[in-house]
Parts: sequence; C-alpha cells; structure tokens
Amino acid sequence: MPAELKRRAAVFAALAEPNRLRIVDLLTLGDLSSSEIELLLKLRSNLVAHHLKVLEKAAIVTRIRSEFDRRRSYITLHDEVFDTLMPSDIDAPGRVVFVCTANSARSQLAEAIWRDTSPIPAVSAGVLPSDSVNPGAVAVAARHGVRIDEGKRPQHVDEVLDPHDFVVTVCDSAHEQLVGRDDLHWSIPDPATAGTPEAFDSAFATIARRVRGLSARIRPLSERGAVPTG
Repeated sequence: MPAELKRRAAVFAALAEPNRLRIVDLLTLGDLSSSEIELLLKLRSNLVAHHLKVLEKAAIVTRIRSEFDRRRSYITLHDEVFDTLMPSDIDAPGRVVFVCTANSARSQLAEAIWRDTSPIPAVSAGVLPSDSVNPGAVAVAARHGVRIDEGKRPQHVDEVLDPHDFVVTVCDSAHEQLVGRDDLHWSIPDPATAGTPEAFDSAFATIARRVRGLSARIRPLSERGAVPTG
C-alpha cells in the first residue's frame, strides 16, 4: 500500500471517534493544553489522554512545551492534516473534453462552466451529435451568468478527441458507448427529457458542483509548482 494512502487511512481511522473529532475541531481555532480540552469538552483527564495519544500516533497533533511553564504543554494540529484527507491532485492535461450523447445540453454546459472556472482548455462533443444546441441549455447558462453560443455546431467525439485529452462523459450513454475511452464518468440525467427550466437548473447545479470538485484537483503545471518539460 502506498505510504500516502496508509497515512490517509490512519487519519480517517483516528477521526472516526466523535470525541477525537471534537478535539480536532477545537484545535482548528487554536492550541490548547490537555486540561483546557478537559474543561471545554467536559471529559475525564484519562479519556482526554487516551484520545490525544491516538491523535499523536496518527500524526494529527503534536505537543509544544510552554515557554513560560516548562511543566505545561500545548496540543497543536499538524499544518498539513486536512490536506492529507484529500486525494492527491490529478496530473494536468492539455485539454478537458466533455462528452454526452447529442452534445446539445449536458456537455455544452460542462464546457461552458469549466471555461468559467479553470484556465485549462475545454471542448465538448457527442457520440450522436444533434443539429443544434438545446435552447434550454443556452437559457439556463444565461440565468447563471455563463455563456453558450447558440449557433455553435455540436461535434462528433471522433472529430474532437486527441490522445492526450482528459475525457469526462456526462451521460450514461456516452460512457457506455465509449467503452473505456473516458477518464471519468458523471451520471447526470438528461434535462432535455423533461425540458423544463427546473430540469435544466438541476442539471446545471449538478454539473457546476462536479466541475468545481474536479478543477480543484486538476490544475495547470504552473499552479502546482512544476516545470513543464519538452
């Protein structure tokens, strides 16, 4: 098992106990002595000592000796503990490609939201492209301050894909037809089926949440402190 995964597992295991999680919540605001933790959480000293021992073993907290009273120590969180809980970043691709069936709604929305969120280039495509972009997608994008060109021609995935693209399918049909050619799959219901503003608003909210989550982990090399090669 990779060391990073073992570290994350140890942190999650240590935080799975409610009182230990309460201790960590307190320590996000400042350093505390064990006696102060006892008073704040109304726990017995031996119980606090046990929880702190578990948190120390998992490298979540550490003790700092008081500069004033050397008999006293303060518990502090390791700076990187919350970063440890997150999965590692994904290597930055040259481009993100969003694919749905018709390239008329979901993939168009994903592309537009991505362009508004991340500096990494993005395009969209479909496995069976329609003749035009769905007006409901254009309207919902406009309601949320994002622009889709209504005159844009939907594209077939084979016209678009490059071997170095990071491919995200945003409908089940595209995922199942591409058979392993995508890197991620988001199972998002087709808002065009209902065709209502509410259906498009729901799809927009789901896609926006997914885009934010992915863009936070898939960053340009320049933002991750890496030096491009080649």
